Amino acid sequence: MSERIWTAALVVIGDEILSGRTQDKNVAQLATWLNVQGIRLAEVRIVPDVEAAIVEAVNALRARNDYLFTTGGIGPTHDDITVDAIAVALGVPVIVHPGARAVLEGYYQTRGGLTDARLRMARVPEGADLIPNRMSGAPGIRWDNIFILAGVPHITAGMLDALTGTLEGGLPVLSRTVGAWVAESEIADLLGATERAHDGVSIGSYPFFREGRTGANFVVRATDQATLDACADALVEGLATKGLEAIEGGI
Repeated sequence: MSERIWTAALVVIGDEILSGRTQDKNVAQLATWLNVQGIRLAEVRIVPDVEAAIVEAVNALRARNDYLFTTGGIGPTHDDITVDAIAVALGVPVIVHPGARAVLEGYYQTRGGLTDARLRMARVPEGADLIPNRMSGAPGIRWDNIFILAGVPHITAGMLDALTGTLEGGLPVLSRTVGAWVAESEIADLLGATERAHDGVSIGSYPFFREGRTGANFVVRATDQATLDACADALVEGLATKGLEAIEGGI
C-alpha cells in the first residue's frame, strides 16, 4: 500500500500581486516549508481583493486538500477583506478575538495606542485560534485546517516558523542549531545557497544583538537525519571559509 500524500493549497490574495506592482515570494517560501513538514503544495491560486473571488477560491481549494493557506489582506486598511471573506466562506460571523486584542494592545502601547484601524487586525472568523507573530504584533489566524497568514514575506516566515511541526500528516521535523557572531546580512547568500543545495531542508535565521555584538542563530530543519546533518555540516564549513566560528547548539 502506498503511503498517503498529504496536500496543501495556497490562495494568494491581493490586487497588488495581480497588477505586478508586488512580486509574490510566498509561493516558494510556503512550498519549501511544507516540503520540510512532509506535505506537498498541490495548487496555488492568486485572487483579487474581491469577496466573491476569495470565497470561491477558499471553498474550492479547501474541499480537495488537507490544508489551505492564505496570504495577504489581513492588515488594518479598508481593502483588507480576507477575514470577512473567509468568514462568509465558512458561514460564521466575524468577532474580535480577545487574545488578539490583548496582543495588539501590548504591541501598540508604545506605538500610539490601539486605534480602530489597528483593532481590525484582531478580527477573526468565530471559532478561530491565533498563530503567533513575533515580527509585527498582529497574529495570524487558524480555523480548523485553514491558515490565514500575512502577505509580507518576512512576517509570513515568522508565522510559518510558529507552525513548524504542528501539522498532522507531516513527518516529525528534526532540527539542529548553529550559531555565529556575524550579521545575518553578511551571510545571506551562503544561507540561501546552502538551503538550495539540500532538498527537503529549511534554514531559519534568527539575528540578535547581545553583549554589544551582532550575531545570529541558524536552525536547520529536515525530516531525515542524514539530510539534516549534511546541510548543517555544509553550513558549518561555509561559515569556516568566511573565517567564522560555528557554535553548535547556538549562542
